[in-house]
Amino acid sequence: MRNVTDPVPAGVRWATAEELPGLAAVETAADGLFAQVGIVFPAGTTMVEEAGDPSRVLVAGDPPVAFAMVGWTDGNVHLDQLAVHPAHGRRGIGGRLVEAVCTHAAAAGAPAVTLTTFRDVPWNGPWYARRGFAVLDPAEWGPELAALVAHERELGIELAPRVVMRRLL
Repeated sequence: MRNVTDPVPAGVRWATAEELPGLAAVETAADGLFAQVGIVFPAGTTMVEEAGDPSRVLVAGDPPVAFAMVGWTDGNVHLDQLAVHPAHGRRGIGGRLVEAVCTHAAAAGAPAVTLTTFRDVPWNGPWYARRGFAVLDPAEWGPELAALVAHERELGIELAPRVVMRRLL
């Protein structure tokens, strides 16, 4: 996924294979914040546990306290997951990770970064909008993005209104 020459913002780097197992605890802790707004995720494997490839995961901290997991969808880099441990929240770490994802995407030649998120959760849809992402109409989704949204629904992730967002690079 990554190019070893990708520039990344200060404090952000690519994960090592040894760090991947520990990132599940970061994701689980971050997911716990959603209970504040009535969203409780179904039990199961975390997304980062399914990644299996450190070249898809940017981290912040040593040991990591946050991560961004990326992939490709319809020719764009797709932000599969962004998680910041709540003990390290509200310090700009998530924003630095998003910028690192966009920098990586541009270096890789992607025209945009896409993601799926909760529309109304303050640290989701509105937060991404402040960082240059805009809601993407379903008519603009490619086949892979449409399949990803359908898969999220099958997994039971759509516990509140969700949107697809895109940031053009």
